Amino acid sequence: MGEDPPIPGWSRRRVVATLFFIIFLDLLGFGILIPVIPLYAKFFGANEFVGSLLIATYSAFQFIGAPILGRLSDERGRRPILLISISGSVIAWTLFGLAGELGGAIGALNGLVVLFFARALAGAMGGNIATANAYMADITPAEDRARGLGILGAAFGLGFVFGPAIAGVVSSDPALELFRSILPAAVPVSEYTMPSFTAAALSAANLGVAFAVLPEPRRHTKTAATATGRLRRLYEAITSPDIGSLVLSFFLASFAFSAFESQFIFLTNDQLGYGTAENAVLLTYVGVLIAVVQGGLIGPLTDRFGEYRLAITGAAIQVLSLAAVPFAIDWAFVPSIGPVDAGGVALAAVSTPLAFGNALTNVSLNAMVSLNASADTQGGAFGLTQSAGSLARTVGPALAGLLYVTVAYWSPFVVAGLLFVPVIVVLGVLTRDAVTTT
Repeated sequence: MGEDPPIPGWSRRRVVATLFFIIFLDLLGFGILIPVIPLYAKFFGANEFVGSLLIATYSAFQFIGAPILGRLSDERGRRPILLISISGSVIAWTLFGLAGELGGAIGALNGLVVLFFARALAGAMGGNIATANAYMADITPAEDRARGLGILGAAFGLGFVFGPAIAGVVSSDPALELFRSILPAAVPVSEYTMPSFTAAALSAANLGVAFAVLPEPRRHTKTAATATGRLRRLYEAITSPDIGSLVLSFFLASFAFSAFESQFIFLTNDQLGYGTAENAVLLTYVGVLIAVVQGGLIGPLTDRFGEYRLAITGAAIQVLSLAAVPFAIDWAFVPSIGPVDAGGVALAAVSTPLAFGNALTNVSLNAMVSLNASADTQGGAFGLTQSAGSLARTVGPALAGLLYVTVAYWSPFVVAGLLFVPVIVVLGVLTRDAVTTT
């Protein structure tokens, strides 16, 4: 039965490739806005705390929207919900690009409100991750499900890698000059609007592709659970002796890294004067490193050292590298290289071990959660880590922004590094217990 085609006339490989392409385009649009959002908020007069709240808004509404869209996909079908969510992304990113015009017409405060509304809408529509996972579960037999979900994970990762790179291109001075020469005068052209409109255009193209080629699968799975239910299950998992410590560690790791991500662009803008294009280059570099480690190195390293040791090593690396980030820009011994100033070279240098440590910890923690879950609870276990990550990415940026504004620019990075200390302790205890039982 597992060999039957998931859709009449379609091979399983063809359906998986189609879903991969659609989710990749979806996440590409999201990734483009990563270097833009903090500086766009400052353009409207927001401080770092308000800008951090804008960043966190996406994850908050994604956490709420994912179970709603998942449940609707059970009732109405996977295809229509994916089409509706992609349509919502087109509207959200278009509004994001037009917020500057609205701010000029009706006041900066109202323009900032438009940014928050657009970000919330994008987050709610980004909850289609639950629908995409359910779609993949529908079209893959149980024995191949983990591999199928891994393919979707690769689509997410590639979106985060290529998205900032595209933002860097379309926000560069030559690109902006080109846009001003070919676009109507009514279209606002700036380093903030063009990435937004590019994300909207990619989402529109994605909608056309999905409408034309994405079929409706035979549904075999349900994606139930309200946001309240997810919180309850997350609490039950944390208090569980089997995977509670691992889920808590995943939450802390996601919290810490989201704090770094949210404040990094504020740091480079305030201390080095970097704009969207420069930050896009740095974020692309970090994303490529993480993808290389996750895609090529993690397997051999796991075979040699095991998941527990890799997770601890990755956490230890992040304690030091996260704390070093805000101070690296003042390293007098680092030279400039070509067009890259000394601060940028130093940030790239400290980001190298940081990306390596992040990849080790994230992949190893996910693997450990899977290893500690029974065969029939794998999906639920991954759902818990997803919920923990979404919650962490909601709270982490907000608290990090508060530290940035009220304490010092370096404080969120140091605190993020210190958050990995309890992760090391927890994983050390789990490693000791594993050795003792064997």
